[in-house]
Amino acid sequence: MNTSVKLCGVEFKNPVTTASGTFGSGMEYGEFVDLNRLGAVTTKGVASVAWPGNPTVRVTEVYGGMLNAIGLQNPGIDVFCQRDIPFLKQYDTKIIVNVCGKTVEEYLKVVERLASEPVDMLEINVSCPNVKEGAIAFGQDAKALENITSEIKKIAKQPVIMKLSPNVTRIADMAKAAQAGGADAISLINTITGMKIDINRRKFVLANKTGGMSGPAIKPVAVRMVYEASHAVDIPVIGMGGIQNAEDAIEFMMAGATMVAVGAANFMNPMATIEVVEGIEKWMQKNNVSDINEIIGCVE
Repeated sequence: MNTSVKLCGVEFKNPVTTASGTFGSGMEYGEFVDLNRLGAVTTKGVASVAWPGNPTVRVTEVYGGMLNAIGLQNPGIDVFCQRDIPFLKQYDTKIIVNVCGKTVEEYLKVVERLASEPVDMLEINVSCPNVKEGAIAFGQDAKALENITSEIKKIAKQPVIMKLSPNVTRIADMAKAAQAGGADAISLINTITGMKIDINRRKFVLANKTGGMSGPAIKPVAVRMVYEASHAVDIPVIGMGGIQNAEDAIEFMMAGATMVAVGAANFMNPMATIEVVEGIEKWMQKNNVSDINEIIGCVE
């Protein structure tokens, strides 16, 4: 039984990774989760300098999921390279580093710094606000997306995954823009913008007013977008958005995803990723699927 998949020349023992921002760099989960069992660990977003993040309250529960407005708090690339990469290198798993920034130059600094580091792939978070363009996210403007992809590809030494925002009119257009810029792969979806109001206090629950919604409620939207994006481009797709179990993961793969990422489920169940890995193996045995690659994009 073969559970391994290949993405941009990199071979993963299975198609399961973590969604950025939900797993740290694995250190917080190491005592619960055998990281050796994961296809990859996708790290929390890392910027050129430390980001303090947004003011509190930054997280709240909602029907079918959660809203977060963490603001990509992170210690910066220097601390990440000194602390997080050596930790992850202890394990037999691939390393995907999520990169964030507020200008093209900030992204490029991180990508350049990672060029000499032993990491396998870069995932570029284009849902960050572009401060030079009125804070519109890079991933919400096709030209800006193609441009930043192209600039990153000029200096990146590892394969580049562009992580797409769902807060757009046509996800297929954004997938095509990423491919046109030279992306090696795309991942989607990032969180959907949402809001919650405390009716007793007559105030926004989150200090930021809005936050990114994740969790099982967004899964049907995510599956649809993965299907549309995978049919719009010739590069591989990593699917995510509300995956709770192996059945969810398999659904994403049948829609066209080569790999899947488990996100919000990690907060409720630290063992979620391992349960997805083991559940996929059991499903393959039960359904006489000898190679997981057979099901990728099998639904037309």
